[in-house]
Amino acid sequence: MRYFVGLDVSLKMTSVCVIDADGAKVREAAVATEPVALIEFLKPYRRSCVRLGLESGSLSEWLYLELAKAGLPVVCIEARQAHSVLKANINKTDRNDARGIATIMRAGLYRAVHVKSLESRQHRTLLTVRRIVQHKVIDIESAISGILRSFGFRPGRASTRKFEMSVARLLEGRSDLAALLQPLINIRRCLREQFDALDSQMRRVASSDPICRRLMTAPGIGPFTALTYRCVIDVPERFRRSQTIGVHLGLTPKTRQSGAMDIRGRISKRGDRGLRSALYNGANSVLAPHCKDHPLRAWALQIAARRGRCKAVIALARRLAVILHRMWCDGADYKVRPALG
Repeated sequence: MRYFVGLDVSLKMTSVCVIDADGAKVREAAVATEPVALIEFLKPYRRSCVRLGLESGSLSEWLYLELAKAGLPVVCIEARQAHSVLKANINKTDRNDARGIATIMRAGLYRAVHVKSLESRQHRTLLTVRRIVQHKVIDIESAISGILRSFGFRPGRASTRKFEMSVARLLEGRSDLAALLQPLINIRRCLREQFDALDSQMRRVASSDPICRRLMTAPGIGPFTALTYRCVIDVPERFRRSQTIGVHLGLTPKTRQSGAMDIRGRISKRGDRGLRSALYNGANSVLAPHCKDHPLRAWALQIAARRGRCKAVIALARRLAVILHRMWCDGADYKVRPALG
């Protein structure tokens, strides 16, 4: 007998449904969201289980790796695609969702999501923590500037290193206001120290990784973009063609075609937002006035002259994504070509 299993994962409990090859329900229950409990529940169906599906989510990577380690044929499916199927149910319950995921596994109508390696997840966590601390520093600096403006002070643009000195200069002779702002200044100083430590760690990781060093030979690609690309793509072989990277990252326009109608809209913005933003910033740096002449820059400037700078930056970001993938697959550093098509 062949069995198909669906898991609807929640924080504490997971709804499990087991169906056979004919779609008949065999067993269903609510099990604690722990790999040991799930493996014990599925032990009678282990040898005959064809596919076990769960949606992508915050707990999916952890459960996927533990279930796969136990020898179960687990598949992580795209939550957006699963939602389009599950919304056909009149009643939205965890039990019905687990039954729906099991049916998707049986029909084979799913798109598997790549679960990243432990190394990529650890590097991604470093980048996430760095970004969070950076945003908190910016929030506190904005709050301090806003408070100063409400008292008639006009803080100008100051570099990150000179921000505290600039605030101290403005508050000379205003010890009462300085005492009120001192807690925010202390918190900002502490966060800034932590951000500098995280940034140095990120640069060390990128410089010690041979793949990141290779990616950084491309124009506009620094340690942050290289490490982000390394974490998001993880396994370059899962893309058969380098051109599909642009689609995967949401850097290609949406298409709506039916009969005589054929509309190309804005970029889809699907995929990883952080990498898309990093590539966009890298493309912007290539088009900056201080950047030296380069074939990629000349190609993008031609597009900017015809269609505007914004579209040129998007096109260049998409091309950089493709070039980086090709460099990774070929194991070669970036080489300047005499002309681009």
